[in-house]
Amino acid sequence: MRVHLGSDHAGFHLKASLITWLTEQGHTPVDHGPATYDPDDDYPPYVLAAAVAAAGEPDAFGIVLGGSGNGEVICANKVSGVRAALVWSTETARLARLHNDANVISLGARLHTVPEAVDFVETFLRTSFSAEQRHVRRIGMISSYERTGEVPVPSAPLAP
Repeated sequence: MRVHLGSDHAGFHLKASLITWLTEQGHTPVDHGPATYDPDDDYPPYVLAAAVAAAGEPDAFGIVLGGSGNGEVICANKVSGVRAALVWSTETARLARLHNDANVISLGARLHTVPEAVDFVETFLRTSFSAEQRHVRRIGMISSYERTGEVPVPSAPLAP
């Protein structure tokens, strides 16, 4: 499967390690940059490129990386069709796919070792969306808001 990656300087070395691992596993990693280490670079161009590419290929995924992964997940989620999740454990990686049908994960390169990040990515890529009706409904509400800007009507009354 194709996996689009983008990072900043903080995620640069982890991105390289993940590209090697993805290739060894038979996947096709696509590196959206940066191509060289620059301690003063900015993540948005690289993360947005990876997210746009992942959203444009229905069977592809994306991995975005930074120091904490927070800015990168915010950035990736600005792309229509992206459901990006900040992942910090194999369980959050699993649930991102199982319940949210996430197509992009964000990793904090300063927070995890290479083996931990590989476990998260492997779990994410091997987990399928459950397609349970409640999850489909919720994703539909998010997608509808993304298209229309209209807040969905809640199924239960709002708190006072």
